[in-house]
Amino acid sequence: MPRTWIVVLGFLLAGLGGLGAYFLPVFQTAANTGITAPGSLPNLNPVSRPTDPFTVLLLGSDDDAKFAPDRLNTQSMILMRIDPTAKQATMLSIPRDLWVPIPDQGTGKISTAYQLGGAQAAVAAVESNFKVHIDDYVWIGLNGLVNLINKLGGVNLQVTNPVMDDFYPSDLNANGYPYDYYRVAVLPGAAHMDGVHALQYVRSRHGDVRGDFARSERQQQLLLAIKAQAAHLNVADLPGLAGAFNGEIKTSIAIDRLRALLTIANDFNGSNTQRVVLVPPYTSEGWAAGQSVVFPDWSQILPLVHKTFP
Repeated sequence: MPRTWIVVLGFLLAGLGGLGAYFLPVFQTAANTGITAPGSLPNLNPVSRPTDPFTVLLLGSDDDAKFAPDRLNTQSMILMRIDPTAKQATMLSIPRDLWVPIPDQGTGKISTAYQLGGAQAAVAAVESNFKVHIDDYVWIGLNGLVNLINKLGGVNLQVTNPVMDDFYPSDLNANGYPYDYYRVAVLPGAAHMDGVHALQYVRSRHGDVRGDFARSERQQQLLLAIKAQAAHLNVADLPGLAGAFNGEIKTSIAIDRLRALLTIANDFNGSNTQRVVLVPPYTSEGWAAGQSVVFPDWSQILPLVHKTFP
């Protein structure tokens, strides 16, 4: 269950290279706490630096008007491993269409685990298939990501995977028709993006011959850009950030744990973060149960994963 306190936003914003920081450590009720001054934040006395490696599952959902609040798939799943002692991080993107056994639910796309049983089911699906242990999760919705980036003043990106999409969903506005589409174009080169345009860049699925694999790379790129943009934040910025998310962030990380993680946030940057996407030959595309899916080759995936994840 998500905690009901405001967490130490500094950790989630400062980043750990790609860890969940960019996803914001605001708990689900943060927007309703009425906090308006830094003095209202929890006690931030110094804590011991963590030394043991840990793993966090990052989840992102299309929580727009097409879906009931308790029936969401995860459009993004990123497994993060942080080693505070070695000062190394690994970011592993899991294809949303990966065809796997889902505990107690049969076989299906791994993205449906969250819909069937929430974060706990998503964690169980990743743990059982990838043979890893996950310590915590962080979940974010579409508007949560948009609001985060806007509060940071936008992000700077070097667009290496351009997007030309004639069928981008027009679904952020709950008052509109959520099944409409419009054209999105993100051209190569340096760009400063607000929340909506950054979301377009990482969410688009059409017009890229590499499909979801390219989208996974764009998502990892954005996370590192958010981490870099958040470096200027301080505790005085946290109450304003907390009010922007309105239930769009959920996490199992306790406040004391976040306070401890804050002490190592500056040890990580893009240069010591390994980025892994399960492109062929680790996976192959095909059909199952009448739908397009991604088949895993566990004989190649598991040795790759276990180089970093226990």
